[in-house]
Amino acid sequence: MIFNSLEFIIFWPIATIGYFLLRQNIRMTFLLGCSAFFYMFFKAEYIIILAATIIIDFALGRLLHETKSNKRKKLYLFLSLGTNLGLLTYFKYANFIISNYNYIVPNAEISYLNIILPIGLSFHVFQSLSYIFEIYYGRISPEKSILRFALYVMFFPQLVAGPIERPQNILHQLRINYSFSVNRAFRGIEIATWGFVKKMVIADNLATVSDYYFNNPNTENSAFTLFAIIAFTFQIYYDFSGYSDIAIGIAKILGIKLMINFKQPYGATSIKAFWDKWHISLSTWFRDYLYIPLGGNRGSKLLWLRNLFLVFIISGLWHGASWNFIIWGAFHGLLIISYHFFSKREATKFLFYLPKALGLIFTFINVSIAWIFFRSNTFNDAIFTVKSLFTKVPSIVDFNIQNLTKYFLLLCIFLLVENLFQKRKIKKVFIRHHLLRFGIFIIGLQLIFLFSATDKQHFIYFQF
Repeated sequence: MIFNSLEFIIFWPIATIGYFLLRQNIRMTFLLGCSAFFYMFFKAEYIIILAATIIIDFALGRLLHETKSNKRKKLYLFLSLGTNLGLLTYFKYANFIISNYNYIVPNAEISYLNIILPIGLSFHVFQSLSYIFEIYYGRISPEKSILRFALYVMFFPQLVAGPIERPQNILHQLRINYSFSVNRAFRGIEIATWGFVKKMVIADNLATVSDYYFNNPNTENSAFTLFAIIAFTFQIYYDFSGYSDIAIGIAKILGIKLMINFKQPYGATSIKAFWDKWHISLSTWFRDYLYIPLGGNRGSKLLWLRNLFLVFIISGLWHGASWNFIIWGAFHGLLIISYHFFSKREATKFLFYLPKALGLIFTFINVSIAWIFFRSNTFNDAIFTVKSLFTKVPSIVDFNIQNLTKYFLLLCIFLLVENLFQKRKIKKVFIRHHLLRFGIFIIGLQLIFLFSATDKQHFIYFQF
């Protein structure tokens, strides 16, 4: 079941109304049942895998807390890591490993496994591991109720594409007896509606441009190549941030506050600022549970740079079992290393005092180039796309110029509106005036009905 489907539009109000009509002692069980149904809608039998990891991590969390032995603590930690990452490796990376082995080893003909990646596996594995890590470091006590822990892992709004939450933020909220709030419900619907606008009006329309090119890159000229790269750059942002907004809005209606996952990343004036604003729940996960345990910026400069680069390589691999994703991560790793290296050099410090507009443009260009590897179907396609920007002769774009104009006009308007609503004064006016809020909500609905793409697209991050 995906958010932009008729099934979800039916499921969502039933789950919400049922939640508030039931007594507190059975609400959690009902919400857990709704989350299980939501997940099973994709592939029912994979609920067994999810249930098994929940039971194992719940038990290991308690054992971790109760033991005094450091050796046993490490054992329980590695058992959890082995279970979760073992499942992730089998379902997500097994065929990638086989493919590379067959390529390297002469005459190797290992058959590929006939498996399908369980939807959202990377997300709920990382969310469950957050719980284990926090207990291991002594920052939280284990949850006493397995149902509450299961709901923490399976909470349907953010189950398949995040935000990747921490137990400190969610578990205590699941203990509160929330009553229905009209104001909270309306605010949640507003947030979710604009998430749907981002996905269905902006991202899905831009997808028609980017898919047209990236599924057949050899046939287009450099002008359209540039259009397609820009289209995907904004498509992936509005697709993913749209999902996050829908999840945040749905959770808000139920009384649950999820973390903000994006803070206008394309307004960043450096690559470091970009990663402070992009997919915040994942970047902070890698910071806290990989970068810092590796040593962070402690020790020699060489070790520090190694830690940075390794985190981005693994981040790329987390996104997908392909060399394209690894190269995407490595490219960002090199950019962030360059930022830290050159910003501390007296001879190049002037580069970091350039006008913000130039920093924004430079960052946007680098991020957009990296997205080429992320989106291209093969490594050769990615290299061809980069080359074609400089070697192909620009000409009149064959793709329907009227559609291109419509898509990019919608994008420009939405970027302007999004930027305006980040201003504190405008945001205060918006929050205080309910009639204005209602008017903008109606405009959002009209945009969905009038400009939604004809082809319904899955959320990009569902594949991870």
